[in-house]
Amino acid sequence: MPIVVETVNPPSAQDRLDLAKIYADAPVWLLAPYPSAQALIDSGIDGGRLIAGRFNDRLLGAALLTPGADCWRLSHLCVRSITRQRGVARRLLDEARRLALAAGQPLHLAAPKDHLECQALAARSGLPLDSY
Repeated sequence: MPIVVETVNPPSAQDRLDLAKIYADAPVWLLAPYPSAQALIDSGIDGGRLIAGRFNDRLLGAALLTPGADCWRLSHLCVRSITRQRGVARRLLDEARRLALAAGQPLHLAAPKDHLECQALAARSGLPLDSY
């Protein structure tokens, strides 16, 4: 089965558990500027900006996708540690890029300043990196 990318709205009880597990694996710097993983999840759901990759009815990875006037920004991309290196992040990136281009906007990655992991992901993906 393929990984299906969707906007998480409204989340089921299982979706909320899966999202908590996804962001429990996140490094602390990835959560900025949110004070906690739950605050990030709640903000993304409330704003309709939280996208997630689903496989076999479970969420494996998530990110915030924020439309803007000049570009769309993908931030807070995280995949559960037990499912990394299986194409979940690539699928989220590809779908975010498709949605942005369908809206006539380029996609940028957004991440905290000076993180090598984010710089490497931007370089591999061919996407501009916006720091915050």
